[in-house]
Amino acid sequence: MRIIAGKYKAKKLMGPKNIKTRPTLDRVKEALFSILTPYLDDAYVLDLFSGTGSLGIESISRGAKFAWLNDKEISSISTIMSNIKLTKTQECVKISKRDYKKCLEDIKQEKINFDIIFLDPPYDSNLGIDTLNYISNSKKGELLKEDGIVVYETDKSFIKKNDIEIFNSFENLDCIDKRSYGNVVLMLYKWR
Repeated sequence: MRIIAGKYKAKKLMGPKNIKTRPTLDRVKEALFSILTPYLDDAYVLDLFSGTGSLGIESISRGAKFAWLNDKEISSISTIMSNIKLTKTQECVKISKRDYKKCLEDIKQEKINFDIIFLDPPYDSNLGIDTLNYISNSKKGELLKEDGIVVYETDKSFIKKNDIEIFNSFENLDCIDKRSYGNVVLMLYKWR
């Protein structure tokens, strides 16, 4: 696992310490960040199910100003902290060990809103759908900036198990793009 581009290009990151963590593949990450380029300059980024921290660190490498990296697993927090030290990004990163809903509540309390929100939860869970509903039911511009974007990563088998309408049924968010890379599916959401 490595940083693909930017000021930390080719820097190797520590991998996951437990089998629950599944880092975004380099080829998927490269395609994703090609899409996100217009959003990255001085961006505030939230990686809610951070795992290794690679999406947040990649964002900083490519010009983001701040990344909030959250995960509820202690082994993931340890990996994130190691990767932050490797890249010397401590000054522009906040790390939290919270359940995703508690993290979102903390963010609301701190009145931070993000240009990019990454949702890469365990594929076999409804955590991504629940989080999209949570964001959609927030005030416009709260959590997600009015021109911000949410990136939801899942897999084809999770989509097949669910009614496709569930991915398009958010009150205030629209899916503006959907792309597949092998078994991985990326869905991008913006405010309606």
